Order: sequence, then structure tokens, then C-alpha cells
Amino acid sequence: MIHSIAHPTDLSPEGAPAFEHALRLALVNSCELALLHVARSGATSDWDSFPRVRRLLERWGYLRPGAPMEDVLPRTGVAVTKVSIASDDVVDGLARYLGEHRPDLIVAASHGGAGLGRLLNGSVSARIAGTSLIPTMIFGPAARPFVDSKTGSLDSIETVLVAVDHDPPPGRAVRRLVALASGLDVRLDFIHVGTKVPVLRDAEGVQRPIRLLSGPVIETLLEEARRVSLLAMPMAGRDGLIDALRGSTSERVLSEATCPVLALPVG
Repeated sequence: MIHSIAHPTDLSPEGAPAFEHALRLALVNSCELALLHVARSGATSDWDSFPRVRRLLERWGYLRPGAPMEDVLPRTGVAVTKVSIASDDVVDGLARYLGEHRPDLIVAASHGGAGLGRLLNGSVSARIAGTSLIPTMIFGPAARPFVDSKTGSLDSIETVLVAVDHDPPPGRAVRRLVALASGLDVRLDFIHVGTKVPVLRDAEGVQRPIRLLSGPVIETLLEEARRVSLLAMPMAGRDGLIDALRGSTSERVLSEATCPVLALPVG
């Protein structure tokens, strides 16, 4: 079950699919949704430039045309907050907010000046380590959506591909995935690229089936990802999830995957 979702945005059109998925998942879970934008200290907040929640809810049929902001929570169960973070450094501003509020899930695009791409490609401050235990759904430039932009339908999401390895041990991350996916009607397809299948058990102690695949790791993951709606990857790094995402394997998967990638911290 998801209680809160954060969507960092640079207010660019490229972030629209990530916003739509953040809102749709908030609807599924009747939870809080925080739209985050980092602006320079002293700058005036342009609230009209934030993603248009009511406009999208009207398009999907959750609100009548012209409904006031006060209708959003009682009619949808979603408590929306728009947050302008005053900081001259995007990474530092997001790290401060996420470290203090600890959402259950971050949904972000991996491109754009103030998107997650800034975190992955730039110098990462030590304070990001405070946010490194938050599952993060990342929309790379090639990722196709599983939420219908016109209707809000989730019918296209059927299978979540879960790439597991011996190290880091995936057990705790998979349990978090099961909790995050509790509101979705999806099948979890566990795979391992290598020669020996890891041992992975469910909550009752029953060993989960894992498909063993051979071949180059990145190419095999990318090929398998073409057939699914979401790729989930348990990750760990020396200083947390962000460092793991900056590794060569993860960065290439994020940039080339044709579906969103859910980075699951093992800690």
C-alpha cells in the first residue's frame, strides 16, 4: 500500500508521462501526492506552471468540468500538495525535502534540468544519501507509458519484470515491491541473468520461481523489458540508491529501457 507519492518536476512537457503516472497511482491508493519544484531562493513561485491536476482529472472523468480545487480530495481520495522548494541547488533542495518527508514512492522523469536526470548525471551531494531508501519509478527517454493519457486506464499493465541477483540480496526489496503493487492487478516475473538462480522466498517462506537467462546482462534486460509494462530492479550502492543508479549498467538500462524502471533499495 502506498500512502504518499512525490513527483519532482522541472515544469517541462517531457515530464508529463511521469506526472500522469504519479497521479494515477495516487488515485489507485487514495494517497497523498506532492508535486515538487525547486526554484532559486527569492524567486516568485509560478503555481500556474505546475502540472494541472484538475485538468487531468477532468479528462479522466474523475471531476466534472470546472470543478473547484476543493472537490479533488472528497471525490478522488487524493490529497494534492504543490511544493516550491527554495534552493539555489536542485539536488540539495530535493534531498532536503525528501529526507524530511520520506514518501513511499518517487515518480520522476530521468531527463530535464530539474528532473531525476540532474541527480544521476551531476555531482551528487552527501545529503542525497538521506533519500536513498525510497523506491523510485524512473521514466527514461525511451519509456512507453502504462497509463493511458486520454482515459487514465491501467489496462495495459499486466506484467512487472523483476531482475534479481545474489548481491544485493533481493528479499526485502521484493517485499517492498509487493506492497507497492498491492493496488494493481499485475504478475511479477522474476528473472536472473547468469548461471545460478538466487534463492528468493515469499512471505510464507515458499521459494519463488525465477527464470534463468543467459547472455550479456544489459542487452538481455533491455530485450526482456520490451515485453513488459515495468522493470523493477533491487539496487544498492556504496552510499545508497543514487550511487547504484549512476553505475554503468543501471545508467544504460535507464536511458534505453522501453518501459519505466522501478529502482528498489535493498536497505
